[in-house]
Amino acid sequence: MDKQAEQFNSIALKIWNFAEPGYREERSSALLAETLEQAGFKIERGAAEIPTAFVAEFGSGKPVIGILGEYDALPGISQEAVSEKKPIPGKEAGHACGHHLFGTASAAAAISVKNWMVANKIKGTIRFYGTPAEEGGSGKVYMVQAGLFNDADVVFHWHPDSKNNAKLRSSLANKTGKFRFYGIASHAAGSPEKGRSALDAVEAMNFMANLMREHVEEDSRIHYVITRGGEAPNVVPAFAEVDYYVRHPKRTEVNAMWERLVNTAKGAALGTDTRMEYEIISGEYEILGNKSLAMAMNENLKSVGGFVLTADEKEFGRKIQTTLSNPPPLESTASIEDFNSSPEENYGSTDVADVSWVVPTTGLRVATWVPGTSGHSWQAVAAGGMSIGIKGMGVASKVLAGVMVDAFTKPALIASAKKEFEAKRGNNFTYKPMMGDRKPALNYRD
Repeated sequence: MDKQAEQFNSIALKIWNFAEPGYREERSSALLAETLEQAGFKIERGAAEIPTAFVAEFGSGKPVIGILGEYDALPGISQEAVSEKKPIPGKEAGHACGHHLFGTASAAAAISVKNWMVANKIKGTIRFYGTPAEEGGSGKVYMVQAGLFNDADVVFHWHPDSKNNAKLRSSLANKTGKFRFYGIASHAAGSPEKGRSALDAVEAMNFMANLMREHVEEDSRIHYVITRGGEAPNVVPAFAEVDYYVRHPKRTEVNAMWERLVNTAKGAALGTDTRMEYEIISGEYEILGNKSLAMAMNENLKSVGGFVLTADEKEFGRKIQTTLSNPPPLESTASIEDFNSSPEENYGSTDVADVSWVVPTTGLRVATWVPGTSGHSWQAVAAGGMSIGIKGMGVASKVLAGVMVDAFTKPALIASAKKEFEAKRGNNFTYKPMMGDRKPALNYRD
């Protein structure tokens, strides 16, 4: 893997520079697919009716070992690879969650294990899933719906972070959607009585949603942005839109909260004499953890280890840490958190969760950012575009390759993972996506 590192470092930085948001990752997706194809993988492009989704496969028969790769960027967080806040002129998005590293490390691991399979005449199938729009677009959910994971035995993934661990963890289930209100335009000063303000409806809905926060479970999360609020102050807004996220550790509670949120929108429309419609954009389960696979991942992480910062990287890190609150020591990039230590609360959401309910799945977190950095920040974009991010990506690719080799060579690992999976999921489980049977929201970033 060290011999091929230069190639994959270059790929990661190209995707970092592309910085393409969800369902717009044409160049990023194509680069990874072409790299896998050139390495001997068979490619299915446009998977699950998504132009930027693909499946790359090598080998045949069982076991089928899956690995996930993401590559979407976040809008509104443009940043150069420097230690002070410095947006890139003309660039709207940035890899603030490190998905350029995610997809590339997974591809590097898949290709390395393919080479090992050929050299050692190993039977089975490697399947790389190119999964777009993790950030709010639920790309993997559509791939689950399309049955692309049905014959997989286990699936592995990872995620950039500011620390190294492979603990058993879950996530928050979530549901997102856009509420649109339609009123009547008129002169805001000359004839306001003839108008009906769609913005009033949005504000009324938001007010009631904020009151609702007092009457939901403590682990709930509700957040929103007004995406359209009118065109000019002297025109009563005929159209307004607000984008909502609802989260909770249990999807049943998310669904209940969502129904209450819809009722606030109905009430807002009634009270402002406007019309409301809403569109569910995405929805994701909570992760179903698998201890058997997590322990195997952790053993590989301990074997590979973390990494040490150079003098230049430490100087970069010290400057970044002046912008952070109570950061841990820079040396923590070299340490591995204990598997049995109490996991911190995970208030993020991911469409990996839906995969984890149809096939045994586990992942790890690897330091690719300056210790103390949070995701979705300019500091994460900066570190991901320089050597700290690249070093962490190298760790991730080796750990993933190692646990994939374990899955191919240790049938007992897959058997144990499946037994645990079935016990946790229950005999009567039927997968039903949170967002119903809608088609991929390919324009959700518009």
